[in-house]
Amino acid sequence: MTDEQTRRVYERARMGGRLGLGERPAVLVVDFSCGFTDPDCPLGADMTAEVEATRRLLDAARGRGLPVIFTTIGFEENLVDGALWVRKVPSLGELRLGSRWVELDPRLGRREDETLIVKKGASAFFGTNLAAILTSLGVDSVVLCGATTSGCVRATAVDLLQHGYPALVPRECVGDRAAPPHEANLFDIQAKYADVVSLEEALSFLERAGGGARIGV
Repeated sequence: MTDEQTRRVYERARMGGRLGLGERPAVLVVDFSCGFTDPDCPLGADMTAEVEATRRLLDAARGRGLPVIFTTIGFEENLVDGALWVRKVPSLGELRLGSRWVELDPRLGRREDETLIVKKGASAFFGTNLAAILTSLGVDSVVLCGATTSGCVRATAVDLLQHGYPALVPRECVGDRAAPPHEANLFDIQAKYADVVSLEEALSFLERAGGGARIGV
């Protein structure tokens, strides 16, 4: 099926509506740890451009007083907490707690007051208290960045929708190891789960946000 045929099929199915962003957005950065942004790690790739674009977004959010949340994947030394995922993807065993690969990419400039969630699965919601954190912050929408587009970003985008949070995915702020899965999943995320936008459009949304999220709902 050609790209044009695919587009027509999705248009006929009336997919790809826009959700927009609310008044109290948060920025969620999924797994931009050194294990994913450093090509020296078997799981990693050179995501310099994506990290730098995300830093621009983070600085804008910080300037508006908007919440910023990070996730990283980290497993115990025995990898039992990795369950079937580590059996399916053995290279995930590199992500042991305390290793450099679990640390966030320092170029993101995480601040002490910015939450870091350690997760064991693909979605940032699975087995974590992310939903409770978003509720406590009064967040009504999310700008989603991180890696990988075809894995943890997609899984998180699906769960954001299912938890009732409209989400933006800035194209320049997500990355993958190869172009085909990256592009295919951006297409599908836009069709079904979130709004895929440019970095400039995401920055414009943040600029119009209502001065930060309030505590409590």
